[in-house]
Amino acid sequence: MSTYYAKPGEVQQEWLLIDATGLSLGRLASKCATILKGKHKPQYTPHVDTGDYIIVINADKIKLTGTKATSKTYYRHSAYTGGLHAETFKEAMAKHPERVVEHAVKGMLPKNTLGRAMGMKLKVYAGPEHPHAAQKPREIKLEEDN
Repeated sequence: MSTYYAKPGEVQQEWLLIDATGLSLGRLASKCATILKGKHKPQYTPHVDTGDYIIVINADKIKLTGTKATSKTYYRHSAYTGGLHAETFKEAMAKHPERVVEHAVKGMLPKNTLGRAMGMKLKVYAGPEHPHAAQKPREIKLEEDN
Protein backbone atom coordinates (compact mmCIF):
# COMPACT_ATOMS: atom_id res chain seq x y z
CA MET A 1 0.00 0.00 0.00
CA SER A 2 1.60 3.25 -1.08
CA THR A 3 0.74 6.77 0.04
CA TYR A 4 -1.50 8.75 -2.30
CA TYR A 5 -0.22 12.11 -3.48
CA ALA A 6 -2.51 14.44 -5.38
CA LYS A 7 -1.20 15.74 -8.70
CA PRO A 8 -1.87 19.39 -9.61
CA GLY A 9 -3.91 18.46 -12.69
CA GLU A 10 -6.30 16.07 -10.98
CA VAL A 11 -7.46 18.31 -8.13
CA GLN A 12 -11.09 19.44 -8.31
CA GLN A 13 -11.46 22.99 -7.00
CA GLU A 14 -14.85 24.53 -6.27
CA TRP A 15 -16.01 28.03 -5.35
CA LEU A 16 -17.36 28.61 -1.83
CA LEU A 17 -19.27 31.64 -0.52
CA ILE A 18 -19.02 32.76 3.11
CA ASP A 19 -21.19 35.50 4.61
CA ALA A 20 -19.08 37.22 7.29
CA THR A 21 -21.99 38.98 9.01
CA GLY A 22 -21.54 38.71 12.78
CA LEU A 23 -18.55 36.34 12.59
CA SER A 24 -15.38 36.73 14.63
CA LEU A 25 -12.37 37.78 12.54
CA GLY A 26 -9.99 35.11 13.85
CA ARG A 27 -12.43 32.23 13.54
CA LEU A 28 -13.38 33.30 10.02
CA ALA A 29 -9.72 33.63 9.04
CA SER A 30 -8.72 30.21 10.40
CA LYS A 31 -11.60 28.48 8.61
CA CYS A 32 -10.75 30.28 5.36
CA ALA A 33 -7.07 29.34 5.68
CA THR A 34 -7.98 25.69 6.22
CA ILE A 35 -10.17 25.66 3.11
CA LEU A 36 -7.58 27.52 1.01
CA LYS A 37 -4.92 24.97 1.98
CA GLY A 38 -7.27 22.08 1.17
CA LYS A 39 -7.05 20.45 4.60
CA HIS A 40 -10.81 19.82 4.57
CA LYS A 41 -10.43 17.33 1.69
CA PRO A 42 -9.35 13.69 1.98
CA GLN A 43 -6.82 14.10 -0.87
CA TYR A 44 -4.90 16.89 0.94
CA THR A 45 -1.25 16.97 -0.06
CA PRO A 46 1.06 19.53 1.59
CA HIS A 47 3.10 20.37 -1.52
CA VAL A 48 0.12 20.69 -3.91
CA ASP A 49 -2.54 23.41 -3.94
CA THR A 50 -5.62 21.26 -3.23
CA GLY A 51 -7.72 24.08 -1.75
CA ASP A 52 -10.88 25.75 -3.03
CA TYR A 53 -11.68 29.33 -4.01
CA ILE A 54 -13.38 31.42 -1.31
CA ILE A 55 -15.62 34.46 -1.71
CA VAL A 56 -16.18 36.40 1.53
CA ILE A 57 -19.03 38.92 1.44
CA ASN A 58 -20.10 41.50 4.05
CA ALA A 59 -16.54 41.92 5.32
CA ASP A 60 -17.58 45.24 6.85
CA LYS A 61 -19.81 43.38 9.34
CA ILE A 62 -17.18 41.25 11.09
CA LYS A 63 -16.51 41.70 14.79
CA LEU A 64 -13.76 41.31 17.33
CA THR A 65 -14.11 40.11 20.90
CA GLY A 66 -13.05 42.07 23.96
CA THR A 67 -11.24 45.38 23.58
CA LYS A 68 -9.36 44.39 20.42
CA ALA A 69 -11.44 46.80 18.31
CA THR A 70 -9.68 49.73 19.97
CA SER A 71 -6.31 48.18 20.86
CA LYS A 72 -5.48 46.22 17.67
CA THR A 73 -3.06 48.14 15.44
CA TYR A 74 -1.87 47.49 11.89
CA TYR A 75 1.64 48.67 10.98
CA ARG A 76 3.32 49.24 7.64
CA HIS A 77 6.60 50.90 6.72
CA SER A 78 7.52 52.85 3.59
CA ALA A 79 11.24 51.92 3.84
CA TYR A 80 12.12 55.59 4.34
CA THR A 81 13.36 57.13 7.58
CA GLY A 82 10.39 57.84 9.84
CA GLY A 83 8.08 56.02 7.46
CA LEU A 84 6.23 53.88 10.00
CA HIS A 85 2.47 54.17 9.56
CA ALA A 86 0.07 52.81 12.18
CA GLU A 87 -3.67 52.45 11.95
CA THR A 88 -6.16 51.01 14.44
CA PHE A 89 -8.71 48.33 13.62
CA LYS A 90 -11.57 50.85 13.58
CA GLU A 91 -9.71 53.14 11.16
CA ALA A 92 -8.85 50.20 8.90
CA MET A 93 -12.47 48.98 8.89
CA ALA A 94 -13.70 52.47 7.98
CA LYS A 95 -11.27 52.78 5.04
CA HIS A 96 -10.88 49.26 3.66
CA PRO A 97 -12.59 46.34 5.46
CA GLU A 98 -11.55 43.89 2.72
CA ARG A 99 -7.87 44.31 3.57
CA VAL A 100 -8.47 43.52 7.26
CA VAL A 101 -9.89 40.09 6.39
CA GLU A 102 -7.21 39.44 3.73
CA HIS A 103 -4.46 40.36 6.21
CA ALA A 104 -5.84 37.97 8.83
CA VAL A 105 -6.23 35.05 6.40
CA LYS A 106 -2.89 35.52 4.63
CA GLY A 107 -1.15 35.60 8.01
CA MET A 108 -2.34 32.01 8.54
CA LEU A 109 -1.09 30.72 5.19
CA PRO A 110 2.44 29.44 4.46
CA LYS A 111 5.05 32.11 3.73
CA ASN A 112 6.26 30.68 0.41
CA THR A 113 5.30 30.52 -3.26
CA LEU A 114 2.53 27.99 -2.62
CA GLY A 115 1.10 30.14 0.19
CA ARG A 116 1.00 33.18 -2.08
CA ALA A 117 -0.83 31.13 -4.73
CA MET A 118 -3.34 30.06 -2.09
CA GLY A 119 -3.85 33.69 -1.06
CA MET A 120 -4.76 34.60 -4.65
CA LYS A 121 -7.81 32.33 -4.39
CA LEU A 122 -9.35 34.48 -1.65
CA LYS A 123 -11.85 37.11 -2.86
CA VAL A 124 -13.15 39.54 -0.20
CA TYR A 125 -15.91 42.13 -0.68
CA ALA A 126 -17.20 44.70 1.81
CA GLY A 127 -20.84 44.49 0.69
CA PRO A 128 -23.22 41.66 -0.24
CA GLU A 129 -22.54 41.86 -4.01
CA HIS A 130 -19.74 40.01 -5.80
CA PRO A 131 -18.87 39.54 -9.50
CA HIS A 132 -18.41 35.75 -9.32
CA ALA A 133 -21.96 34.57 -10.04
CA ALA A 134 -20.79 32.76 -13.19
CA GLN A 135 -18.69 30.38 -11.05
CA LYS A 136 -21.85 29.27 -9.18
CA PRO A 137 -20.38 29.41 -5.64
CA ARG A 138 -21.80 27.09 -3.00
CA GLU A 139 -22.68 28.91 0.23
CA ILE A 140 -21.34 27.44 3.45
CA LYS A 141 -22.38 28.41 6.98
CA LEU A 142 -19.95 29.07 9.78
CA GLU A 143 -21.12 29.02 13.38
CA GLU A 144 -21.58 32.42 14.99
CA ASP A 145 -20.14 33.23 18.39
CA ASN A 146 -22.54 33.59 21.27
